Amino acid sequence: MSRTLSAPVTVSFDYTRSVGPVIGRFLTGLRDGQLVGARLSDGRVVVPPPEFDPVTHQATADFVELPETGTVTSWTWVSEPVAGQPFERPFAFALVTIDGADAPLLHAVDVASPDQISTGMKVRARWAAERTGAITDLVFEPDTGTASAAAPAAGEGAVTGIVTPVSLDYTYAASPEESAFFRGLSEGRIVGQRCPTCEKVYVPPRPACPTDGVPTVEEIELSHTGTVTTFCIVNVPFLGQKIAPPYVSAYILLDGADIALQHLILDIPVEEIRMGLRVKAVWKPRDEWGTTIENISHFAPADEPDADFDTYKHHL
Repeated sequence: MSRTLSAPVTVSFDYTRSVGPVIGRFLTGLRDGQLVGARLSDGRVVVPPPEFDPVTHQATADFVELPETGTVTSWTWVSEPVAGQPFERPFAFALVTIDGADAPLLHAVDVASPDQISTGMKVRARWAAERTGAITDLVFEPDTGTASAAAPAAGEGAVTGIVTPVSLDYTYAASPEESAFFRGLSEGRIVGQRCPTCEKVYVPPRPACPTDGVPTVEEIELSHTGTVTTFCIVNVPFLGQKIAPPYVSAYILLDGADIALQHLILDIPVEEIRMGLRVKAVWKPRDEWGTTIENISHFAPADEPDADFDTYKHHL
């Protein structure tokens, strides 16, 4: 059997959230070059400030401006930084108890080797030249006794929200059956597999029939035409969108298949899309093909009458 296919995949989006008055006060302080903590009902000072007092459960209201110096209470060395961390070179993560606080803050310390950091060492905040009101507005470095100059504030008013890029990188390994499907697409074919027991044809193929639990080993080449069984009109724009809305994403039951394939429907006004519409695959130019379902640009109306409901009702 041919080797299975794999490909790198990145899932990413910008997570946007409001921060409320307490976290907003802390982030506004960072933007302005100031560490802000809170005094709790038991007298302890903590940074960042919690939104609610852990003892009384009342909203935090007693804020404390703290110095930019502190003490390392514990640390770990990061020898191989990953994407999104404060540095692209080795550094330390440490629990730093800010002077005047009673609980540590976890943050990065800029040192060149593990020999340059130790428990009990004094550190000082080093502020970014341009700050936005995020924890990345500062890192810590060994305290040499000289205060770092904070740049002017990057904005006016309180910080009320943050935008955090979220990204997940992984390698997707296709099963042998999926690999056969993708190789078929690279040859201009749509390939499914038939269950030997119930004789249902699945596309994309899968290792076993979900109904009978037996391997689907017989390869079936399917038609490039099919029937729209259900659809969604996309009206809302989103990050990374390749087609300007409105457009239609539909489930298409290819002739000879027993499970619908999801794809785009174009070349027809969205208000004319309907269940039962007969459609055909529109392939990209041959020199743009790869081992991907995107070899099929979209499906477009076929010059055929709509399918009778009884021919696809069991596939809804």
